[in-house]
Amino acid sequence: MEVTGTVKNKHVAVFTFPYSSHPALLLTLTRKLASAAPTVVFSFFNIEKSNRVLFSGLSGCTNILRYDVSDGIPDDYVFVGKPQEDVNLFLAVAEDEFRRAVRVAEIDTGLKISCLVVDGFFWFAGDMATEMNIPWVAFWTAGACSAGPDEEIVDLIPGLESVRLGDLPSGVVMGNLESPFATMLHKMGRTLARANAVPINSFQELDPDLTKNLSSNLNKFLNIGPFNLTTKEKTSEHDEYACISWLDNQKTRTVAYICFGTVFTPPAHELVELAEALEETETSFLWSINKDSYKHFPKGFLERTSANETGKVVPWVPQDQVLNHVAIRVFVTHGGWNSVLESVGAGVPMICRPFIGDQHMNSWMVERVWEIGLRIQGGNFTKRATCRALEHVFSHSYKRIEALKDLAHKAVASNGSSSQNFKTLLEVVTGSTP
Repeated sequence: MEVTGTVKNKHVAVFTFPYSSHPALLLTLTRKLASAAPTVVFSFFNIEKSNRVLFSGLSGCTNILRYDVSDGIPDDYVFVGKPQEDVNLFLAVAEDEFRRAVRVAEIDTGLKISCLVVDGFFWFAGDMATEMNIPWVAFWTAGACSAGPDEEIVDLIPGLESVRLGDLPSGVVMGNLESPFATMLHKMGRTLARANAVPINSFQELDPDLTKNLSSNLNKFLNIGPFNLTTKEKTSEHDEYACISWLDNQKTRTVAYICFGTVFTPPAHELVELAEALEETETSFLWSINKDSYKHFPKGFLERTSANETGKVVPWVPQDQVLNHVAIRVFVTHGGWNSVLESVGAGVPMICRPFIGDQHMNSWMVERVWEIGLRIQGGNFTKRATCRALEHVFSHSYKRIEALKDLAHKAVASNGSSSQNFKTLLEVVTGSTP
């Protein structure tokens, strides 16, 4: 592989956890760093399937090199449906694969690795960095809040006083604590404090007490987001399904935007309950969901809501534009960290239906700590619970979300806290003051 442009004097290796939203976030961070440090080579290591999607049509940042590592899945392997089956296979080979790929990248570029920037999950990066005598940065892709009896309130650390044990990600204090994934989490917990810096996609004004506590326990705990406010493209996303023009014809703050990301879809019976609640409450809605799920809607639902223009169902939307449209009143979401930040950045309250991992904790924080939305009662969609949630959000003023929106935008301004923290991170990664 060849790096074009100016002469390069440093070489940074980026290790990606290749599942969910992790790779895209790591690439976003890498692009920000590469743009700010054009004399540094960034070798980006990820499984081929994920890399193929990420780098498709990617332009700019010629100092980023793509390297594929094995996903650990044998050619003749047949999946049997075990939890986190693909993740566990990858984890079994991850360290060896990254070590092998690093040697290849050093030969390709003629530059020794000068810093490791890794997904916070990769505990072994600390040992690698020690062996190589270089700094390492552990990027935490979830919120700061994600670092017994389901209803028990526990005083974990300052800033998390109101979090329930039942909302901690499975594998941390419950579930299968012997699985490779759980083992990874526990090893990560023991090594994270050794990292030279721990950047996070958030802004410190969102969780000031938690930020203060983590800063006292971690080296350079750096809020450098929200990324959705710092990496907006100069041109608008293509609106293939004319969502914006449809929203233009809706009244101000009257539309529920519904999307559960690209990975999660509620089970069929919940889709029915949610659809019936929308019609029962006469709520206008824009719903982004894969076409395979259309068959689960109540009979005539798509036709009725389309005919009276109260609803629009599409397989994809330009989410940033949609959330920032004046017609949007509420975001019905799975509570993933990226979605929460996008909603905060747009000043839109949320109705959360979490599925796995940190989504439960994020949703709890949305409702009980930040008070910028609510979780669906009972944890899943029923017609009654959904009607109540929609009626509550549409009848209440969520002033806190507007305040957090302002703080988020100030954080990413030129002299904001996130912008200043990014400069500190850049200094750690490049070994010099920008």
